[in-house]
Amino acid sequence: MTDQRPAPPSYEPLPEDWDSALFVVAHPDDIEYGAAAAVARWTGQGKRVVYCMVTSGEAGIDGISPDECRAVREAEEIASAAVVGVDEVVFLRLPDGVLEYGVELRRAIAQVVREHRPDVAMTINFRETFGGTNLNQADHIAVGRALLDAVRDAGNRWIFPEQLVDGLEPWGGVRAVWAGSSPQSTHAVDVTDTFDAGVTSLREHKAYIDGLGWEGWDPEEFLDGILRSGGQGLGVTHATAFEVFPLGWG
Repeated sequence: MTDQRPAPPSYEPLPEDWDSALFVVAHPDDIEYGAAAAVARWTGQGKRVVYCMVTSGEAGIDGISPDECRAVREAEEIASAAVVGVDEVVFLRLPDGVLEYGVELRRAIAQVVREHRPDVAMTINFRETFGGTNLNQADHIAVGRALLDAVRDAGNRWIFPEQLVDGLEPWGGVRAVWAGSSPQSTHAVDVTDTFDAGVTSLREHKAYIDGLGWEGWDPEEFLDGILRSGGQGLGVTHATAFEVFPLGWG
């Protein structure tokens, strides 16, 4: 009998010939489900990574009011980022859970792109699902779609020109957008040596994890499952997978 199991994915190594990145996500903790280990690798190489949280995740804990939750989750994200060498976390404080793709979201993200002038922009999976029928969350989809447009908006001085004051200039230097843990990932980065930092970074979200009520849930076991799958596609123990959206005309 022939083996009918699908072949494991095969990934290309992500390029690392860049100096700065902007990681834009909807919520505190989005980066920590696999991508933070990659961030630890890159900051260890001396690269600069800035985090941008579009919301503060204030609607994420049922037992805590949004005003209280906002402060808790921002503090947890700042601590989590520090674990992997990120010392700048921007909070746009747009409303959690009801983000909509459109001009205003593009505008907010384009401003951050212009301010930080990254070589690479990153986000997490913004496809409709995480693979199969496991539906993605609406905020993730809106932010990813808006980021794809905003990195191009940021380079056009006639789009959102009201932002170009006090020395702020257009920035068209983003080479690509990378989306972590996409079911359509084509590339990956070896995070075997920074796996433990990724786990520690996720553990900083204690209030959020406790609020989910996942009895017996182990962050290390969870990340091991995700990142071993990525590692299989790259031929290493642990790897973070990304879908790559190149910009420009080749």
